[in-house]
Amino acid sequence: MAGAVENKLKELGIVLPTPLAPLANYVPTVRTGNLLFCSGQISAAPGGEAIKGKLGADVDVARGQAAARICAINVLAQARAALGQLDNIKRCVRLAGFINAVPNFGQLPQVMNGASDLMVAVLGDAGRHARVTVGVAQLPLDAAVEVEALFEVA
Repeated sequence: MAGAVENKLKELGIVLPTPLAPLANYVPTVRTGNLLFCSGQISAAPGGEAIKGKLGADVDVARGQAAARICAINVLAQARAALGQLDNIKRCVRLAGFINAVPNFGQLPQVMNGASDLMVAVLGDAGRHARVTVGVAQLPLDAAVEVEALFEVA
């Protein structure tokens, strides 16, 4: 039987992908006590769309928000793989977003809203989180966005 979070995903038309394998020598998640740390997930949907490039050059804000949303979906896929079910998430504590951007790109927060809005849409009030957003010179595989997460879990 699907839980409340899985039902919300279905209602939103979101199908979580099979999580991407790590690109280097790290693990996708680490659980310690009641905390689940999810490694950074890039803006590439397994078997689907990858949003690549630099914000402020070849990627606009709307496309950047879509990239951040894909990252958040990938984060939730990793969390489900680690926890067995997403209803074990008590709250999203923090998201960190890394935006592949030209040096003078000033709309980093608006891009990261793509991930934040998705987390709140899926988890409700438990999806409201602290956040950091940083512009970077480059990301793995030329991804436009990378997002990592910290969850409190049951």
